Amino acid sequence: MIKISMSICIRTARREDAPQIFQFICDLAEYEKALKEVKCTAKSLADSLFSDTSVAQALMVEDHGQAIGYAIYFFNFSTWLAAKGLYLEDLYIDPAHRGKGAGIGLMKMLARQAKKQGCMRFEWSVLDWNTPSIDFYEAIGAQSQDEWLGYRLEGAALDLLASS
Repeated sequence: MIKISMSICIRTARREDAPQIFQFICDLAEYEKALKEVKCTAKSLADSLFSDTSVAQALMVEDHGQAIGYAIYFFNFSTWLAAKGLYLEDLYIDPAHRGKGAGIGLMKMLARQAKKQGCMRFEWSVLDWNTPSIDFYEAIGAQSQDEWLGYRLEGAALDLLASS
């Protein structure tokens, strides 16, 4: 556990946090105008994040013991660097608790985790219209990777390719 103020701390998430993380995921998806795309449940999330075979890890942020946010991350690999990287899948702080240092605290903790694990990169994606997040990330020194386009296969397209 890391204290970032007198009342705010960050800790490793536990299985019993899954319902709260799920609610935060839904809140984030609603903000991103994609709530209908959330297919997980609190149970499937718990089974995915807290099993022996989990590939992702989660952090919880609390203010006076109340959950106010979370981050989910995993490790990837760069062939160009021949090194691990840390990929931040989600970072969310409840709007009523923003501006108290929780977001920067999470980013610092993740950067420290990346360095501890020998990662050469710390990466994430942000929607191009999410100006508050873009401003926050640029304020801490992050640079956009505008020359790279993200692609995704899912659902029927993934099934079709896999079965062909």
